[in-house]
Amino acid sequence: MAEMMASGQTPEVLFWVGCAGSFDQRAQKITKAFATILDKAGVNYAILGKEEACTGDPARRAGNEFMFQMMAYQNIQILNGYSIKKIVTTCPHCFNVLKNEYPVLGGNYEVIHHTQFLQELIEAGKIKFTDSNEWKGKSITYHDSCYLGRANEIYEAPRKVLESLDMELKEMKRCKSKGLCCGAGGAQMFKEEEKGDKRVNMERADEVIETKSDFVASACPFCNTMLTDGIKNRNEEVTTEVLDIAEIIAKAIQ
Repeated sequence: MAEMMASGQTPEVLFWVGCAGSFDQRAQKITKAFATILDKAGVNYAILGKEEACTGDPARRAGNEFMFQMMAYQNIQILNGYSIKKIVTTCPHCFNVLKNEYPVLGGNYEVIHHTQFLQELIEAGKIKFTDSNEWKGKSITYHDSCYLGRANEIYEAPRKVLESLDMELKEMKRCKSKGLCCGAGGAQMFKEEEKGDKRVNMERADEVIETKSDFVASACPFCNTMLTDGIKNRNEEVTTEVLDIAEIIAKAIQ
């Protein structure tokens, strides 16, 4: 972003990478896949690079309001300094906090999730799929992220993106507004779970396996981690692979 500003350019959209997309080895692949799509679709975008800090979402969910506001104000200062208007992110946690919680602190932006952006690009004809699309005829189930689904009611965009690939979408019993959490939301990703008789991600992995799908699609780096761990625990990783929607699209485009 700093380099773009220095050369007098303004990006169409700012890609907010997020902590997982920057530092988690698995989520870095999602970041690369989405950047590949943006490049191939001819989208003029920028990232903040080292100027990007955590949105503060985990701090707020864990109850550290002071830390959240410090981080949020720092980010808002940088974003407003660059006159950012539109942000796209691959993380529903970043999406939710930037869209719904930053405005109160003076950060007003048009924030969209990458599944919505992908749907827009497909409908505008900016993404063209190859004829030998390897996903055709394959079955897939989609796991609704809590922060995307129940918190922001985004259910159709990810499904429409998958359906555009001629994949057979198999829904789990608990989906859309009745979807089950992967077990990572609300800062649970960073702490040990309370005592119970079954881990949430194991419960969800069982529901994934029950659909007998070739793949499970997620649209959140946390969900991706939890589902992958759950499925591996059930010794099913050979048959059911967890992929982000961006990775699926990146493999299918010309």
